[in-house]
Amino acid sequence: MNRVVHFEIQAADPERAAAFYRGVFGWDIKEWIIPGVKIPNENRYWLVTTGSTEEPGINGGLLFRRGPAPMEGQSVNAFVCTIAVPFIDYYLSKALKAGATVAVPKMSIKGVGWLAYIKDTEGNIVGLMQDDLSAG
Repeated sequence: MNRVVHFEIQAADPERAAAFYRGVFGWDIKEWIIPGVKIPNENRYWLVTTGSTEEPGINGGLLFRRGPAPMEGQSVNAFVCTIAVPFIDYYLSKALKAGATVAVPKMSIKGVGWLAYIKDTEGNIVGLMQDDLSAG
């Protein structure tokens, strides 16, 4: 089977996006520096580590968006990553305080858990999922 092994977050302001994901989810985000190589601003790249190698999940990257940002009210036209969180209300609140907006309010998925979608500081849609078998 072919698995997803990397994701990329598009951003008008990568430093702002990095601060959002560090602050809300505690991710380690560092600019990829190649010693002795001057990288043009539009080609700069940040490596995103979402957890330890012993945990399930994937890591990714963060880069400058090279086109227009998603339009308000348009349907989703890209992959959406959903992040497992232990307490959805806590992380929703934390994300909103860090500049996110609600795209789809928290809802229950019977026998699975709680799901909500937010827009990050760059307008990207991100899912939040709390496992809870009693949800319904």
